[in-house]
Amino acid sequence: MRTVQLNIPDDLDLKDYDFSMIVASKLYEEAKLSAGQAAEIVGLSKRAFIEMLGKYGVSVFSDSITDLHSDITNA
Repeated sequence: MRTVQLNIPDDLDLKDYDFSMIVASKLYEEAKLSAGQAAEIVGLSKRAFIEMLGKYGVSVFSDSITDLHSDITNA
């Protein structure tokens, strides 16, 4: 896994966990990471990560109609 160092202003009232969760949830939302990979970045189980997504404005469900039809068919 690659490590990235970012310089964030001191006056930004954001805990490291929240910053990691924002980045991981956005990458998950953009389908750049799986839920498991995103959870690993934050240090959570896959289930805990999925449960936290709503707090960060990310839906577990895809916006794609094709994905929705596929999910319904496979349910």
